[in-house]
Amino acid sequence: MAYWLDLFTGTTWDEFQKAGSEVSGFRSRMQHAVGRIQKEDVLLCYLTGVMRWVGTLEVLGPSKDKSPIWKDADFPVRLDVKPILILKPEHGVPMDAFEGKLDFYAGPQHKGKFKGFLRGSPALFKRQSDGDLILERLKEAERAPVSRPVDLKKLARKPLFKTERKKGKTTVPAIVSVPGTEEEPPETRTIEEEVTPAAATQHTEIQYQLLKLGSDMGLNVWVARNDRSKNWKGETLGQIKGMVGELPTQFNEATNRTIELIDVLWLRGNSIVAAFEIECTSSIYSGLLRMSDLLALQPNIDIRLYIVAPDDRRDKVEQELLRPTFALRERPLSEVCGFLPFCGLLEKTEGIRKLGLATSLKPEFLEKAAEFFGGTTEND
Repeated sequence: MAYWLDLFTGTTWDEFQKAGSEVSGFRSRMQHAVGRIQKEDVLLCYLTGVMRWVGTLEVLGPSKDKSPIWKDADFPVRLDVKPILILKPEHGVPMDAFEGKLDFYAGPQHKGKFKGFLRGSPALFKRQSDGDLILERLKEAERAPVSRPVDLKKLARKPLFKTERKKGKTTVPAIVSVPGTEEEPPETRTIEEEVTPAAATQHTEIQYQLLKLGSDMGLNVWVARNDRSKNWKGETLGQIKGMVGELPTQFNEATNRTIELIDVLWLRGNSIVAAFEIECTSSIYSGLLRMSDLLALQPNIDIRLYIVAPDDRRDKVEQELLRPTFALRERPLSEVCGFLPFCGLLEKTEGIRKLGLATSLKPEFLEKAAEFFGGTTEND
């Protein structure tokens, strides 16, 4: 008997149970790994996001089941299973309880990445003793449940979304992932990506200035859902005049999930007229990636995009925008996403406020203030 990792989100774990807890499924690319799993092997179930072990399943063998168990993905490579024990997320065993006791969590330095073991399932446990220990702790949790608070946002997160893509002249279904905010603990970030208190404060200030400017221009505004409670000089970002509580509904779920995490949006009615990603660290990449995801999901969308970063990061912004993954798109990101330096933006917003010009401005004015790195090459 061998132990195998079986990954679930809070959503797929709930769907698995509602379907009777009799079939576990995996992606098509895991066909070979699933083929190695034997009858009576044990699947140890782990909830990503909330980082808890929540169940054990005995494998009965390959499954012929093709029913729609999971809403947002098929997971067509399936096994018939028999539950040994099933726990609610709030009664699950936290991964932190195993620090220093598992091969993939031998010390605090492995927290978050866990030597890559949790990247996908099924995955065979390297040490039988690791599986024995987790199973023992799960049985203890079943006998004497301990309720621990669960982050409902992480529990409900959906890593996969159904959308569509162009294939020649036809439109075909597609599955995409929409990453949320960084889940790894701070100690797993590189020095280059570390967010200092000063950078976090600067990020909030820029958000505030953009939100206030949009509001003063008579536009509706949106701040990233995870930043709505932030405060700048006594004013909560989520309570600024013109702040909308929900985004327009004309987009698919994957697009809305991407948009709601963008730092600042300006809206006119149901139309988004400008989007801003603010990058205070030197990595720059994450904001551009979100912009690129948006254009990939909605290739015909007409939104002005801006990356706002420290003045001395101008060369870094250009370098990142001209990466092949952004530059070789049908619509190169460098041509549609402009760079706005912190100092220049703050000077401009202060001048507009002093002169009372906001009500006479249109969103297009920022195009002249921004620097675009797209265009033809010298040989064109």
